[in-house]
Amino acid sequence: MESDARQEERTEADVSPARQRLLDWYDRNARVLPWREGPGAALKADPYRVWMSEVMLQQTTVSHATPYFEKFTALWPNVSALAAAPDERVMAEWAGLGYYSRARNLLKCARAVVSEHGGVFPADEAALLKLPGFGPYTAAAVMAFAFGKAANVVDGNIERVMSRLYAVKTPVPQARPLLRELAARWVREDRARDWPQALMDLSASVCRPKSPSCLICPLREDCDAFAEGQPEAYPLKAAKAPKPVRHGVAFLITSEDGFVVERRPDKGLLGGMLGLPHLEWRSEVWSEGEIVFPSVHHGNAAWEKLGTYAHVFTHFALNQQVWRIKLTPDEMAAFLRQHNAWQRLSWAEAKSLPTVFGKALKLR
Repeated sequence: MESDARQEERTEADVSPARQRLLDWYDRNARVLPWREGPGAALKADPYRVWMSEVMLQQTTVSHATPYFEKFTALWPNVSALAAAPDERVMAEWAGLGYYSRARNLLKCARAVVSEHGGVFPADEAALLKLPGFGPYTAAAVMAFAFGKAANVVDGNIERVMSRLYAVKTPVPQARPLLRELAARWVREDRARDWPQALMDLSASVCRPKSPSCLICPLREDCDAFAEGQPEAYPLKAAKAPKPVRHGVAFLITSEDGFVVERRPDKGLLGGMLGLPHLEWRSEVWSEGEIVFPSVHHGNAAWEKLGTYAHVFTHFALNQQVWRIKLTPDEMAAFLRQHNAWQRLSWAEAKSLPTVFGKALKLR
């Protein structure tokens, strides 16, 4: 492993003025976000809103998560309200945010906070880590952002800033323990809430993954990657293995007033969500002769292939055929009596489906 020459050279005399420059920049340029108190705020942020935002922001962007955050906090303005919400309603409102295990853990955590902590998030990092869905990052974020405690908040954006500041030559993910240790050197009790938010805002608007705006960066003179002349090269990344490809067949059983869905098992991918009936997602393409269609014994309706679409999950890519059959409302009612584990959704409710099935509807 190639050493990083300046990692051990930086002293408090180096870190303190650099830290102050970034905080001064943050005071002038902080983003306005619905879950955040502004720079230097004396009031504590609501732990419920901080926690909700952090769960939603995992693996997505601020712009995509914000309308979901606003909708959830309007429907369920506190942790007790969320804990009392029906699972199906929460999962339906989550549709489109992806990583649906987060929504299941959201409910589990809310109910644990109510049952074990009287509806109040504990202001203790060790206690937070015992709650469902809380890992080191989320616990540190709630401690810093909600309670103003010095905590080492390190997400992918802060990893990028640290990897550039120190020109870390070890690729991610192997470098993560080192990047976390480097980030800890900058944590102080002073403005503990503002410091990680300043780093995040810097990463969003200046120290971007591509085309960083180094000339306006308040940490430019402290940045080894800038001194090398190649900040975009960091963080170094290990080569990714190609994702395996799976193939599926989705069935779109429609009438003029809606379409058929099934409730997926609670455990596993998209657990507890509504989805289109489909065949197993497997490594081989389904030939037309292999497909076993849901039995429809009404009228002259026939199955027709609409096409194939692609969807990428975290661990695999999916190519899914879509086959449709059109029924009359009476035929649909008779079909559902025969298949009582399935149900009909109206077309207006289509938005409650996970994206992987919403794409199938676009082919109709």
